[in-house]
Amino acid sequence: MQLNGMLYGSRLLGHVGFPHSEVLGADAQEDEIQDLIDRHGMIFIKPIFRGGVGKKGKAGLIGKASDLSTAISEKERLYFAEHRHGNARTKANGVTFEAGVPAEHEIYFSITDDTRYRAPTMTLTHRGGIDIEELDKTEIATVPFDALTGLKAFVVANALSDIGAPKEIISPLVQQLPKLWELMHHYGMTTLELNPIRMRPEPGGRLTPVACDFKCGFDRDDPRVGRLDLPERLFASDVTAFEQEVNQLRTHQGQSDVFVVNEKGTILAPTFGGGANSLVTEVLGEAAIISSDFGGNPPYAKMKAVASICYRHFLEQTNVLFIIGGKSNNTDIHETFRGMGDALREHFATHGRTPLYVVVGRGGPNLVRGMGNLADTLESLGLPYRFFGFDSAMSEVVNYAKEVDGWMRAGGRAEIAAGLGLSSEAA
Repeated sequence: MQLNGMLYGSRLLGHVGFPHSEVLGADAQEDEIQDLIDRHGMIFIKPIFRGGVGKKGKAGLIGKASDLSTAISEKERLYFAEHRHGNARTKANGVTFEAGVPAEHEIYFSITDDTRYRAPTMTLTHRGGIDIEELDKTEIATVPFDALTGLKAFVVANALSDIGAPKEIISPLVQQLPKLWELMHHYGMTTLELNPIRMRPEPGGRLTPVACDFKCGFDRDDPRVGRLDLPERLFASDVTAFEQEVNQLRTHQGQSDVFVVNEKGTILAPTFGGGANSLVTEVLGEAAIISSDFGGNPPYAKMKAVASICYRHFLEQTNVLFIIGGKSNNTDIHETFRGMGDALREHFATHGRTPLYVVVGRGGPNLVRGMGNLADTLESLGLPYRFFGFDSAMSEVVNYAKEVDGWMRAGGRAEIAAGLGLSSEAA
């Protein structure tokens, strides 16, 4: 997720007329906060994090107040709060003040592209407000639908009936939820999640769905995102200098997606393909320095630039340069390997040599030519290497890279350093 919270979520929901909770930003004056409390009885104070950060409530990072002094105190506590969720650690910069919405029913709703169905898929439950993973599958409706026809009212109605939702919430949700597909489809979103949607009772007893939290992700290459006129800073999550450098190389050709897993790791693994990235990151664990996907047939110049950034930031600490990917359909292996090899040669010429073992596992167009070119480069630099072709199981190649890293830690690095004529300090 790239955007979360109601500060901008309310603005986006307003484009399709979906009801949402009233929200004030961090610059709200005390009289505005007091007025919000007077009209709603209770407000929630939430820290503003960049990107989609989960489980804030369980971490105690959501405050509530029914008087001004408590609201100000919670603002002071949460304004620069730090939060860690999985591998992600981020720091808040500001808070929002959001009106409390009384309700008996809470709804979870999301739309995302599901690879199982190769179609946009709605996930819906009337047990919202908690982590959806905690619910029994019988309480969750997961329904793919046709992107051409969109999310129709009868799809929502059937899904709610199938999971035994209370009758009083079905009609209001059937009227409102299809609007969210319009929002996602017309503004270049890849994922949209509301949790919770609270069913607020209106005079006369009818319920109104009110969005109380918002998360979404965008396809930044989709020009429809520009319709929202969102500030660029919303997409700038807390990134390292390395991640920022690589991400600036985003172009229409070739991916440059990276995340630093362990800045003190010892295996530098430029990876090609999302599936390979998942396997490599999981198996290498803390030894991996980065998680990456450089597929999409990057041209020589871009691959060389990406590799140069990787080497400049991490090669000195690296035991194993692990170039890995599946069997490509369209990525030119010769061009990518030539770019990475030339970048390595220039790095050694500029910054000096470093003990390194190179492991490669790849398949695709011009594979033999690419491996030959890279082998010539590594031999000219005096570096040991091992290549695996498309007929090798990727899991075995990843395990081999881990074994080489263990050997390097146990004295192999010093052995290679001696072979390169380097001092013992280089090892």
